[in-house]
Amino acid sequence: MTVSRRLFMAAAVTTSVAASSTALAAAATARPVGAWPGGARPGGAEPPHRIRIGPADTPDTLVAKAARVRPTARQIAWQQLEQTAFLHFGVNTFTGLEWGTGDEDPDVFQPSALDTDQWARALRDGGFKLAILTVKHHDGFVLYPSRYTRHSVVSSSWQGGKGDVLRSFAKSLRRYGIKVGVYISPADENQYLDGVYANGSKRAARTIPTLVPGDDRAGSRPRSFTLDATDYGAHMLNQLYEVLTEYGPVDEVWFDGAQGRIPPEKVETYDWDSWYALIRALAPDATMAVRGPDVRWVGNEGGLARENEWSVVPVKDSGNGSIDYALKYDAPDQGSREALAEARSVAQYLQWWPAECDVSIRPGWFYHDDQQPKTVEQLTDIWFRSVGRNSVLLLNIPPDRRGLLPDADVARLREFRERIRRELPVDLAHGSHPRHDRAAGAVTVDLGRAHEVDRIRLAEDIRHGQQLEHAVVEARVGDGWETVTEVDTVGASRVLTLAGPVTARRWRLRVTRSRSTVRIAEFGLYRSEV
Repeated sequence: MTVSRRLFMAAAVTTSVAASSTALAAAATARPVGAWPGGARPGGAEPPHRIRIGPADTPDTLVAKAARVRPTARQIAWQQLEQTAFLHFGVNTFTGLEWGTGDEDPDVFQPSALDTDQWARALRDGGFKLAILTVKHHDGFVLYPSRYTRHSVVSSSWQGGKGDVLRSFAKSLRRYGIKVGVYISPADENQYLDGVYANGSKRAARTIPTLVPGDDRAGSRPRSFTLDATDYGAHMLNQLYEVLTEYGPVDEVWFDGAQGRIPPEKVETYDWDSWYALIRALAPDATMAVRGPDVRWVGNEGGLARENEWSVVPVKDSGNGSIDYALKYDAPDQGSREALAEARSVAQYLQWWPAECDVSIRPGWFYHDDQQPKTVEQLTDIWFRSVGRNSVLLLNIPPDRRGLLPDADVARLREFRERIRRELPVDLAHGSHPRHDRAAGAVTVDLGRAHEVDRIRLAEDIRHGQQLEHAVVEARVGDGWETVTEVDTVGASRVLTLAGPVTARRWRLRVTRSRSTVRIAEFGLYRSEV
């Protein structure tokens, strides 16, 4: 089947049990997907990535609205990455801590042989297309020479106080064709000790960038913004401005919601709306994850998506422009019909908010001498349960105290990539001509001759939303069709592993339940080599 998920040459499959016309009519301006060319609405408006809901919505109207939600171009591009990397590196690498204290001596940061080209080569050889560096972790130590703190590489004797890990990282990644991501922790133990973080200051209009005495930008009249923020919120805005204007294009900005290990009566209310606005202005193509509007945390740090992972989920506004889960973050179901109905009393929107699955190759997020990387079998299982379940895998590979990715980890990344290649070696359906039966809601592929198949890869054309709620994969055996496997959700990527090889020439995907018209972008058939 010459259907490429990346080119989205999708085939529409109309099912006999799609969302009812009554329900579709009840949702505001709702129409069956495909009724307008390209899924667009009259007047050329883009389909919405977020739709308002409320307690008055019936279960049917909720499903109809969910069927109308579409990803942004930014979210589609992010989903196609499939596998991204995290690099936790900083003072914790040298203190042995996982969560720093903020009062570390910056001179402890002494990588003896920093080589970010080595990082980039290893990531490229491991199949990664984007990597995120911990520019600042919760301890507040910054890996570039910021104008707004001395708790950074400038206060280390490493490279005479002239070091800049972020600059080296960004240059190396681009040299090897990898996109650049940054993690700037909202929590900041050092700024708490300095009386800035969680100091009780009120939001007020702040000019960003806030020029400092002797600021090298003073004569260049940098582009400026007026944004509401607390004292610490302004500190974050100024550092975001530095990172997004001085290091080339940034493709992902990664936040979490940690508060830091500060007294329980203290709290910093993060200025999400202002942070998001600045990022959109300075890096409009950057994905904001996972405490951001583009991508959500899957809910665990094991790299595992739910068996049925929906990209359209109910959300609520939790203040200062922050979108949050309407259901519990680790709820076993975030987007089924039942979940939508359960959330309607607290949710304000249905939003395209796909899942990212983060996990470390080692037990810790930072490097520790006494830890070893996961086995190939463990990583492969994680891949099938993340990328194979409509999510993106974010795998952390921490540099060691030399400033290198450990040899064992580099070797494991190569082995991992080769293992996935052997799991899905050649699409046996490539080059065939699928037949579409609209009445039956099916796509049939004739392989030309009988082949053994034990892996199946499916994808919807998510430009038209996530619609499939149940389908069966069938093989023509003798004079009849036999069910080989079933699936409840697909989305951007679903990889199914059969209990054993099935030999057949003709294969069929038959949609039995959907929210609206399903468009299949990939129906791949494989015989693994493992």
